[in-house]
Amino acid sequence: MPAVLRFGDPADAPHRAGLIASQILGLALCRYVLRLPPVVALTQEQIVAEVGPTVQRYLTLGAA
Repeated sequence: MPAVLRFGDPADAPHRAGLIASQILGLALCRYVLRLPPVVALTQEQIVAEVGPTVQRYLTLGAA
């Protein structure tokens, strides 16, 4: 939450933090708990390239 507060409207920070948490927790669930082969096979570089933009969008959602 402190990192999210640095971007955009502080009033939206809980909403944006929730979206970011759901994205990261979903990735962790699929990769480490369910061990879905396509997700397990992703390299760190692929995760950064493919999931990073979504997390970035959530972080700056509504920012001018």
